Amino acid sequence: MQKIIPHIWFDREAEEAAKFYTSIFRSGKIGTVTRYTDVGYDVHHMPAGTAMTAEFEIEGFSFIALNGGPLFKRNPSISFFVNFDPSRDPEAHARLDELWAKLSEGGKALMPLSEYPFSKRYGWVEDKFGVSWQLILSNPGGEERPVIMPSLMFTGDMGGKAEEAARLYTSVFKDARMGMVAHYPKGSEPDPETSAMFLDFMIAGQWFAAMDSARRHDFAFNEGISLLVLCDDQKEIDYYWDTLNRNKDEGQCGWLHDRFGVSWQITPRGMGDMLNSSDRSKSDRAMAAMLEMKKIDIAALRRAFEGR
Repeated sequence: MQKIIPHIWFDREAEEAAKFYTSIFRSGKIGTVTRYTDVGYDVHHMPAGTAMTAEFEIEGFSFIALNGGPLFKRNPSISFFVNFDPSRDPEAHARLDELWAKLSEGGKALMPLSEYPFSKRYGWVEDKFGVSWQLILSNPGGEERPVIMPSLMFTGDMGGKAEEAARLYTSVFKDARMGMVAHYPKGSEPDPETSAMFLDFMIAGQWFAAMDSARRHDFAFNEGISLLVLCDDQKEIDYYWDTLNRNKDEGQCGWLHDRFGVSWQITPRGMGDMLNSSDRSKSDRAMAAMLEMKKIDIAALRRAFEGR
């Protein structure tokens, strides 16, 4: 089961977005949808019955969409590579173009779909919901990469730190290692030769990509897209919370920022089952308890759920 799940913040479009993505990719399905109740309204301001989270899967990769209100917006600091490999799929080119057309409708191109030095066919698009996708005709020739890979862009004060961040993450998680690292060539100013033009790395058995950009951008990492880590027990929650968190006095409901500004959620497996229980009194008690927490306390959450 996927351990790290991208968590995408929406205002009230989470269900609509989940349905859109699962309809335009070759394989997709919607999973559990958890809904708000009156509990915690003074915090979330969502009418009872509104979807809180919608779990969905595309190309075998899991996402969670959250209706969190207008506080945070998605931006290109975290995007998603979609790899089309012609050596394994003879229709890769046509499928890439088809997906590009669907994602572009109502959205905007950040890098036009075209031929580039690194790919015969590539484009970077922000869809109508503000989520960014990088579609690429790839041919790894060696170890295969998954169809979907989250990609982190380090900009502003964090520019030049992509490789440092990747090495931190591969030290924190198990089943982790660095992949390829390509630095900017000479003459790529304002990006120095020491910065990563592209790199990828594996953590918890999942591939991620990263890059630096010294060019001027009006965005940085935020809660618009965070990385949710599913933990098996309290020991694991404590480990990730203490290792990744840059300020243990901040955060709510398991959310934290690491020292690079990337937003993470450290969450126990099974919490969603409690919040989505058919017994509304139990799920309401669990919700109320969670909203009071910074780091998640599994035992306290379970006591609240069971009414003890």
